[in-house]
Amino acid sequence: MTKPPDSPQPVPWLDPFEAGRQWMEIAGKAQKVVSQYMEQQAESGAFQAYNPKATTQAFAEFFALFFRDPEKLVKAQSSLWEKHAELWQTVMNKDAAEGDGKKSKDRRFKSEGWEKNVALNVLKHSYLIGSEWLKNLVSEETGLSPQAKKQVEFFTQQYIDAVAPTNFALTNPDVMRKTIETGGANLMRGFANLLDDMESRAGHVRRTAEDAFTLGVNLAATKGSVVLRTDMMELIQYEPTSEKVKEIPLLLVPPWVNKYYLFDLQQKTSFIKWAADQGFTVFTLSWVNPDESHANKDFENYWLEGPNAAFEVIEKATAQRHVNLIGYCLGGTLTVSGLAYLAGRGDDRVTSATLLATMTDFQEFGDFEVFVTEQQVDALEQKLKNKGYVDSADLSKLFSMLRANDLIWSSAISSYLLAEDAVASDLLYWFSDGIGMPAKMLNTFMRSIILDNSLTKAGKLKFDTTPIDLKQIKAPLCFVSLKDDHVAAWQATYKGASRFKAPKRFILGGSGHNAGTINPPAARKHGYWTNPEFPDDPEQWLAGATKHEGSWWTEWASWLKERSGGDVDARSVEDGPVPVLEPAPGSYARVRR
Repeated sequence: MTKPPDSPQPVPWLDPFEAGRQWMEIAGKAQKVVSQYMEQQAESGAFQAYNPKATTQAFAEFFALFFRDPEKLVKAQSSLWEKHAELWQTVMNKDAAEGDGKKSKDRRFKSEGWEKNVALNVLKHSYLIGSEWLKNLVSEETGLSPQAKKQVEFFTQQYIDAVAPTNFALTNPDVMRKTIETGGANLMRGFANLLDDMESRAGHVRRTAEDAFTLGVNLAATKGSVVLRTDMMELIQYEPTSEKVKEIPLLLVPPWVNKYYLFDLQQKTSFIKWAADQGFTVFTLSWVNPDESHANKDFENYWLEGPNAAFEVIEKATAQRHVNLIGYCLGGTLTVSGLAYLAGRGDDRVTSATLLATMTDFQEFGDFEVFVTEQQVDALEQKLKNKGYVDSADLSKLFSMLRANDLIWSSAISSYLLAEDAVASDLLYWFSDGIGMPAKMLNTFMRSIILDNSLTKAGKLKFDTTPIDLKQIKAPLCFVSLKDDHVAAWQATYKGASRFKAPKRFILGGSGHNAGTINPPAARKHGYWTNPEFPDDPEQWLAGATKHEGSWWTEWASWLKERSGGDVDARSVEDGPVPVLEPAPGSYARVRR
């Protein structure tokens, strides 16, 4: 094969001897990796993101109902044939054969090749017709149990995403073009990337340049120090960036399945740096990455050895007993539980709490319902009995399945088919640097908080014998949710917020769970909605809301400053009353498992 006429340099991969040598090297590595993978799967404690038995039973229930009604089957088949007939009728027109020149709204088909090549154009439309037909087929089946329907809908979508023509080398115009240009070198290199990912056991397609970031240098680099270490967390206090600061300090409670530095990425997007610039004395928790020694740590341990343990040191460092809290995602769920614990003990030290993308009512919690069933919890208990914890790679498998097109397939195309260089993305680097969870905590959270929805039942959950009742919370609450959140749907967080008797307000930010959270005002993106009213229906709230340009950060900061007391002299960490253990980001944030 000759090199493309417009290529300025010969493609070294075209040398058959070099290609053969590299292929033999890859084949040897493949044998080793596959052997290791099979051994891993054979282990009794191997983690599975879902219970195959439950999924099989759900589809069996669906097909039993579907084939029991011949009329429905005929009607469905007729509908599919009609749609394809309309497609072929369009294809026969001259204009269609030449492509309509319109870009598809589906990002997967943004390449011009899908419109200019009539065969690919037909394939694209055929896939989209079949996808829509299949989704409707499932959604219109009313006889399924709610749990089975959720299983069937979710895994039908997984199938639809997996069989997209964009995912295959011979039906993706960008991959075909790259293959011709490189003489197939992209596929060989992509296969090597696949083997590297399997060997690393990362649990996902590694999509970012691993050597692009160094914690404490160009990531998690806001100046601060670790001032407390417990078995569960390190407490970091940040140096002030202004001469005066607000009297009441701010403590960030991140989710225990992620490292805190989502809030301290590069300086231009760092929430922690920005909050310090607004005059807040900022503290954050950096959770431990658990191992077998943490197997018996429970939900209450995260509070008692986390925020609750931090209060005394924060008071010593700031000479201020009161504190404002901000909890994100699962950290927010922990925060409201802790607030109820304090309320039950008559402790009023928390002046206010911000609950960011936080679920407090798990009656409906989106696609996660597929992974949290009685069968799934039972299976997880058995699998983790010996290991004692679930590691970050295992959790990455689950999180990736929730956004398969973004976190699996588009990344697989980029890495395994196009063999593109990994991007230097701080957000993707953070996502790949996760934290695991102790077995006991996982069991309590899935069985009690999610399945039993115990936070909505006064006294059902206890911290150190103190009953948890969210209605006892009196501190003002600010709920911030994200409009396109795939993890904590804003409608669900709103319904949970409506249960609280404490003074509260609700802010809706634009974009999704992570990108909508880290939305610095300087970026001028996404926007946000506010509405001082709190109707029962979330859609009614949105209909009456006002949209604002920019970031929810500024709206939230105004709310928080009203609850942060007056101005006092800035508090130095290095010269402060609390001994410094080590510079931020500390030791716990650097541990990978």
